[in-house]
Amino acid sequence: MTLALDRQIIYPDSDGQPMADNTEQFQWIVLLKENLECLFANNADVFVGGDLLWYAVEGHPEIRVAPDVMVALGRPKGRRGSYRQWQENNQPPQVVFEILSPGNTLKEMAKKLKFYDDYGVDEYYIYNPYTNDWAGFERQHGELIIIEEIENWVSPRLGIRFELTAETLLVYYPDGRRFLTTVELAELSRQETLRADQEAQRAEQEAQRAEQEAQRAEQEARRAEQAERELDRLRALLAEAGIQA
Repeated sequence: MTLALDRQIIYPDSDGQPMADNTEQFQWIVLLKENLECLFANNADVFVGGDLLWYAVEGHPEIRVAPDVMVALGRPKGRRGSYRQWQENNQPPQVVFEILSPGNTLKEMAKKLKFYDDYGVDEYYIYNPYTNDWAGFERQHGELIIIEEIENWVSPRLGIRFELTAETLLVYYPDGRRFLTTVELAELSRQETLRADQEAQRAEQEAQRAEQEAQRAEQEARRAEQAERELDRLRALLAEAGIQA
């Protein structure tokens, strides 16, 4: 638990709920959280959290929510037991993601939407991997409004693009690379290592061929030099015998 220093109010670091209800939901949370970490790896002032309690109002530990994934732009990286907004320059996370499970209820999601609307989220995205339903909300004129045209939507805050196919949701970095799972990244790394090894082997073979060519050229030069010396010797012998070559 994290204890507020100025008041004897406890802000628990956990709500006692599991991070995910099942492996599908967990995989999606990890996919988004880790790829967003990679996206902002070189930016010290972007904090990405996964299943982290967000306390919006000091002195009211009951006013809280735990987004599956949240991004706070302008806040430093670092470890946190919870995201207490008053200790974060009163900056709410600008972007949040919720990955639904079969156990999520309409009432629960409506309460979360109201929380995010009331406490300053700029972009709110919801994905249901079981029904392949995808929706988003963007703050306009002070309130979160559903994004009507979300096909190939690009997040204004993050620059990432979303593509809903017939089977799943695809997410892309601003440079066009797709968000990959840890397994996919490991396979990509393995392939890159294999390609690098093959290139190194080809380079070594080329170097060996070049060295062999140089050795052959040197041998030819030596043979030519030896032949020239032999010819000079024969000319000298002929000259001694009074024979003009």
